[in-house]
Amino acid sequence: MSNRMIFVVSDSVGETAELVVKAAISQFKDLNTEIKRIPYVEDIATISEIITLAKDKSAIIVFTLVVPDLREHLHKEAEREGVEVYDIIGPLIDKMGTLYDTFPSHEPGLVRKLDEEYFKKIEAIEFAVKYDDGRDPRGILRADIVLVGVSRTSKTPLSQYLAHKGIRVANVPLVPEVEPPEELFKVSPNKCFGLKISAEKLNNIRRERLKSLGLNDQAIYANIDRINNELSHFEAVVDKIGCQVIDVTNKAVEETANIILSVKNKRKII
Repeated sequence: MSNRMIFVVSDSVGETAELVVKAAISQFKDLNTEIKRIPYVEDIATISEIITLAKDKSAIIVFTLVVPDLREHLHKEAEREGVEVYDIIGPLIDKMGTLYDTFPSHEPGLVRKLDEEYFKKIEAIEFAVKYDDGRDPRGILRADIVLVGVSRTSKTPLSQYLAHKGIRVANVPLVPEVEPPEELFKVSPNKCFGLKISAEKLNNIRRERLKSLGLNDQAIYANIDRINNELSHFEAVVDKIGCQVIDVTNKAVEETANIILSVKNKRKII
């Protein structure tokens, strides 16, 4: 059997249509075909050129066009020129709109946008896990947002919350006995946020944490003098960085995240 040509036409990338065509071709063992993908078709003139070329090559046109005017023009022109066409997505969009009594947006590329957002979120979640709790300071320079604070200031849950919005977050715990990583003073202070908390609140949180672990709540970790020492160290470090400080004493993670997102949008730092 001689070679057959199939034009895959789309107002987006055309991956969906090409996969469908390849799946169909796989059912024919003796069918020799050549697939030519033509993506980002956005005007009637281009469609007319494709139909002329398809007629010359005796090709079939398989397409995913969501804009009604383009679909209608392709159907009419193809019929007039005797070119075979197959609309993969149009009939399904029309059927769903009728059955569900709603109107489609007719916006090309939405599936790809959703995919990109999904994979961006997954990457951000993996990033937050990898660079949680200062375990690898190299992440500081790669992060969109860097959180700095003493232990039990919700750095990890805040990192994960922001990661689910596609933001790569590294967080760094501050301890007086340990020098902060040098990367912390190389990254833009606009990307850094210090998480401040009152000594009394932190004391309560740490005591409850120790109790939940079955430990003595009078341990040095929850000692008020120790906490004040840590908070003084925190103030010195964030002053040196020059970053914005957020008081998280009585804030939920969502509230703190909204403040960071608001600042991020104003500064356009991501």
